Amino acid sequence: MLKLTMLGAATLAALATIAVVPPTAQAQGNAICYNCPPEWADWASQLRAIKSDLGITVPSDNKNSGQSLSALIAEKANPVADVVYLGGPVGIQAKAAGVVAPYKPARWADIPADMKDPDGYWFTIHSGTLGFFVNTQALAGKPVPQSWADLLKPAYSGMVGYLDPTSAAVGYVGAVAVNLALGGDYSSFDKAIGWFKALQKNQPIVPKQTSYARVLSGEIPILIDYDFNAYRARYTDKAPVAFVIPAEGTVSVPYVMSLVRNAPNAENGKKVLDYVLSDKGQALWGDAFMRPVRAGALSGEMQAKFLPAADYARAKAVDLARMAEAQKGFMARYQAEVR
Repeated sequence: MLKLTMLGAATLAALATIAVVPPTAQAQGNAICYNCPPEWADWASQLRAIKSDLGITVPSDNKNSGQSLSALIAEKANPVADVVYLGGPVGIQAKAAGVVAPYKPARWADIPADMKDPDGYWFTIHSGTLGFFVNTQALAGKPVPQSWADLLKPAYSGMVGYLDPTSAAVGYVGAVAVNLALGGDYSSFDKAIGWFKALQKNQPIVPKQTSYARVLSGEIPILIDYDFNAYRARYTDKAPVAFVIPAEGTVSVPYVMSLVRNAPNAENGKKVLDYVLSDKGQALWGDAFMRPVRAGALSGEMQAKFLPAADYARAKAVDLARMAEAQKGFMARYQAEVR
């Protein structure tokens, strides 16, 4: 059985956020989703559509994947959440922790076999490709970095941000991406640890929560983040933003959802899970610059706004199981050698 890897500091943060769930959320016509932040992947539009089309109110929630898993474990005897949204490897860990339940939503057959648990404990709803989300104006005339090596240059001191890899799923994805790009593998994170140690000389900014607004404001000029956030900033918010797939390579990662075990509003939770895989739900993910899991849900108009296929050829698919297995060891090394 896979061991849990998102505990420690994330547990304390999650416990601090448990009490913020509105009491009315347990009422009929509501559902609680952990890790559905309005600024991430345009969850705001998805939650509005769920309310409009299903009559189910789903409050937004700003936990990250690690904090969500920690909260589910802390609440295991008396669950608060109905559904949860997680970075792919954390979905595997949630199943191992016994905090999610099997459910095969509508359009289950449309999800590729390698993007779902065979029994329905987790399933992909969309995916993204990791790279550099860059506020070009905030670079103050410096060139847009094109590689992992570029981020180590003194010119970018104080400009580079990445989410805490011991807590946020995207942070760990960044570690996997740089490790594989520099020649490492899932059995050894020497390359990633060496890169992070070198980056510390540039005084990186390391938040725990999604930092979309901080990039738009210029507070974080360069954030290691997904393509969908950068494209949203450029095309929806009209910000001076570029997205870069690093020259050495990167990874594409699925994001998954699950029904929480013994969810207090399980039937509403199931309706929410059905909706995010429906024609409209998948189209909304495409409109948010995600790669919907259902083939054909991304319109040609949206596809044209992505970087060329030649750039995406540098992105590898991840091995979710090996990522999940390797995470605890990486986190221990990061905390001991980098922090």
